[in-house]
Amino acid sequence: MWRTVAQFAIVIAMYGATATAAERSLSGQLLVATSEMKDPRFAEAVIYLVKHSDEGALGLIINKPVAKGSAGEVLKGFGIDNKGAKGEIVVHYGGPVGREQGFILHSDEMVLESSTKVKDGIAMTTDPKMVQALALGKGPRQSLLIMGYAGWAPGQLEMEIRADSWFTTGADKSLVFGKDTEKTWRRAMDKRQIPL
Repeated sequence: MWRTVAQFAIVIAMYGATATAAERSLSGQLLVATSEMKDPRFAEAVIYLVKHSDEGALGLIINKPVAKGSAGEVLKGFGIDNKGAKGEIVVHYGGPVGREQGFILHSDEMVLESSTKVKDGIAMTTDPKMVQALALGKGPRQSLLIMGYAGWAPGQLEMEIRADSWFTTGADKSLVFGKDTEKTWRRAMDKRQIPL
């Protein structure tokens, strides 16, 4: 047992210095914009981090729906056969980069060969076949169709976190795939742990 706060701090510092890149990775975490966020594109944004490494980071905003359309129309927009499509699909704004690029963030009980399993039962797919599976009622139980993404160069995200623009928290499925998106940011803020 550590006898002093100083001894505890030394152990933590040693762990941080020897932790592998995988242990330091924030992949599979939520990145939550704080009230100090200066960029209006990310005001009250909650981002699921798909990738985070020494090479940079890629994330998808999960709480900014922008449109809702029939599944058939969405498939048609992707140039996919829409025969048999049913229901509606909500399209989310995923970030300012690659706004014509589509991503499907989904539960991982169903994946395609090109899918990436991220963490804790959540996967990401860019293959339009997944959109078709969703429209036909054959896709994963939980999903978000997202256009665009947020990206950071090496070290950029870490710098923004140190500047208190963001904090990270665990990504439970009820928060990621929750239907009440206008409450997602507040719910994520409630999970914030202020260091002593």
